[in-house]
Amino acid sequence: MRREHHPYWVEKLMEKWNGVVSSRLLHPHFDALGAEPRFTGPGYVEVRGPNIRAGDHFHVYATQQQRVSFAVDPFDGGMGEIVIGNYCIFAPGVRVRSALSIHIGNSCMLAENAYITDADWHDPYHRIFPGKRDPVVIEDNVWVGDGVTICKGVTIGENSIIGAASVVTRSIPRNTIAAGNPARPISELDPTLPSTRRDALFVNGLPYQDFKNDFDRKRLAGNTLLGWARAKVLPGKKT
Repeated sequence: MRREHHPYWVEKLMEKWNGVVSSRLLHPHFDALGAEPRFTGPGYVEVRGPNIRAGDHFHVYATQQQRVSFAVDPFDGGMGEIVIGNYCIFAPGVRVRSALSIHIGNSCMLAENAYITDADWHDPYHRIFPGKRDPVVIEDNVWVGDGVTICKGVTIGENSIIGAASVVTRSIPRNTIAAGNPARPISELDPTLPSTRRDALFVNGLPYQDFKNDFDRKRLAGNTLLGWARAKVLPGKKT
């Protein structure tokens, strides 16, 4: 389809339903969850293990084809933990798996199919053992591109960007654009230039729900239930 055809009121109904399902089936599995979390496709989000915490305005999008998972699998008496800051957004297909410690800062954006792990999960010679573990730290305002893998022992500095399909095996400095396999710095960002972080959607401005309602009204303007049904059953060239 060229655009979405469902009416505005259907969008709001789906949002409320997602909120009810999330609060009953997902929220209890987090050790801590901040204010106003939003899960789209909550039935396709897995939260497994202890010590999984997220901050305010945590937004997660999942689909049947691209599930999102947070898993803590402790070994050898270790605890493992996943800690996510405020204002973060995770796209469909994101996976975060910890055997030791993964910390993600504020206003971070993880694109589709990104994978973060702090362990090898199997030793090269003794494959029934979990292998090496080393903490992962992703600092504030990091943008992780589509299909990126972030490996154990990595720190990604504040405000950095990791290009699509990269494999991050060593730490990346702040204000850096990195890409490749293994990922290497390819450019620098100027921290003195004006910039906008994701927290701007929630702090000292229009309340996020009002912002989203206005955005959805414009995006879905003119849509009707009949038109939505017609687009599903008899799509045309302009559908």
